[in-house]
Amino acid sequence: MDNQKTKTLKPQDIVSQQWWIVDATGVPLGRLAAKVAAVIRGKHLPTFTPHVDCGDFVIVVNADKIALSGRKMTDKMYYSHSGYPGHLKSENAETLLRRQPTRLVEKAVKGMLPHSTLGRKQLGKLKIYVGDEHPHAAQQPQALTI
Repeated sequence: MDNQKTKTLKPQDIVSQQWWIVDATGVPLGRLAAKVAAVIRGKHLPTFTPHVDCGDFVIVVNADKIALSGRKMTDKMYYSHSGYPGHLKSENAETLLRRQPTRLVEKAVKGMLPHSTLGRKQLGKLKIYVGDEHPHAAQQPQALTI
């Protein structure tokens, strides 16, 4: 048996990061969020290191056409609290999708990333847009299939 050691990356070892584009039309929210979170973390790479930001950038287009199965559109609730007593606000997925279409995808992916400084940094590599247009054509994103 070879005496090979597991290689771990250091932040200065990261050479380049790719850009991926995902069309969210008709894709279930959970499947999309799981795949996008894995790519943002870098779990698809052979050099994945949990404590280093080694993932890629992801562009999600058509976020307003995301799919939710069953009765989640009316039954799934999203909560926010201002910090004052009695100021808990709630709204269902249908209202949130109508009001801020990108927020559904953002909240789903954020919940699948580490809840730490690293996770907040990795969330910055997620770009979400409502229509087909995005300003990242210069990065030459590749299509990511889900």
